[in-house]
Amino acid sequence: MIDRDHQLPITRQAELLGMSRSSVYYLPRPVSQADLVLMRCIDGLHLEHPFMGARMLRRMLVRQGFKVGRRHISTLMQRMGVEALCPQPGTSKAHPGHKIYPYLLRRLAISQSNQVWALDTTYIPMARGFVYLTAVVDVASRKVLAHKLAITLEACHAREIIEQAFMRYGTPDIVNTDQGSQFTAEEFTNAVLAKGCKLSMDGRGAWRDNVFVERFWRSVKYERVYLRAYDSVSAARSDIANYIDGFNTKRPHSSLEDATPDEFYYAHLPTMKEAA
Repeated sequence: MIDRDHQLPITRQAELLGMSRSSVYYLPRPVSQADLVLMRCIDGLHLEHPFMGARMLRRMLVRQGFKVGRRHISTLMQRMGVEALCPQPGTSKAHPGHKIYPYLLRRLAISQSNQVWALDTTYIPMARGFVYLTAVVDVASRKVLAHKLAITLEACHAREIIEQAFMRYGTPDIVNTDQGSQFTAEEFTNAVLAKGCKLSMDGRGAWRDNVFVERFWRSVKYERVYLRAYDSVSAARSDIANYIDGFNTKRPHSSLEDATPDEFYYAHLPTMKEAA
């Protein structure tokens, strides 16, 4: 929007666009190395103890030798998109301007492919910095239908991968997400509703039905991400894509009667008669 090489002064460009000059000249401070180490530790603790909030995480980190306050832990958790999986105060309050859709999976038997898809986003640490991984998972088969690594938490990334999944695998009956701003934004919700799917949203901090995605996050982090120190986004993107391909096509699951997610997905697609 702002062209720093244009002959028109930046101040004048900002004035014509109705933007504050301070926002144009502001350069965000990079995350410090100390904070990156803390974020990596928080991520590991959250995987092991997802019920822990900022206070309990602080106590755990202090025991490990860190000198850090609860508010700083809360700030880093927000930056990572991490939230304790337990009842939260004010969970019924919607994000301003964003509609929250009702939860539809209670007591629903999920036995067929493309019956319910789940979306979630997780923090991925790298050697320097971090990225976010968003994935679409078919709940019945655990198959990862689409995924994307991005440097920001924005609705455009969620919309992009759900549209990729629609294009490759058709449409599910229900799309389930949490109440993250990237999933409650109209850019994402309109893309889902336009396909005739129902939207379902967990309560803030709820674990119950994105549990299959949470299990996948645990697998990809312990079996791949934590064993590497990605030095670039492209390296992380390539390596995680290879892991997901193997997860879908080569890895049998006891909960799927020792079938791979791919095998179970294609074996349990609804027939034309059932779909009608």
